[in-house]
Amino acid sequence: MHITLLSEHDTQKFAQTLARFFNDGVLYLIGDLGAGKTTFTRYFLQALGHNGAVKSPTYTLVEPYQLGSKAVFHFDLYRLNDPYELELMGIRDYLETPQALFIFEWPSKGEDEIPQPDLTLELVKSDDEATRTVQISTQDQELIKHLQEIYG
Repeated sequence: MHITLLSEHDTQKFAQTLARFFNDGVLYLIGDLGAGKTTFTRYFLQALGHNGAVKSPTYTLVEPYQLGSKAVFHFDLYRLNDPYELELMGIRDYLETPQALFIFEWPSKGEDEIPQPDLTLELVKSDDEATRTVQISTQDQELIKHLQEIYG
């Protein structure tokens, strides 16, 4: 399924919509630098109830959030040199958190050290810099049904 986002406001609305239907499991965010992965994540976390700043974990690799009883871990693997670095930082401890949400930017750099996604969003920036196309991949037919009802 594809969705076209014409503005940052559209990205915010999409993140709010998605947060209603997907709030635990593994989310992969794929896209070039500047495609909007962190912007999407900020709006997504806000829709889940986060009130503070959302920092890109480019240097720390992970930013944890506690949203009520929900644990959320936002990983940015862009600067990862070797997937084994995730083992050294204790990724298994994070992944053992029950009913948590795991958001991975640049998941290809994690190779087999990270779990397979429940949902993948690939963000592609257009030439006009404002428009994004989001390719949505999931086996969750209920989620696809909800998104199709809203976005056609």
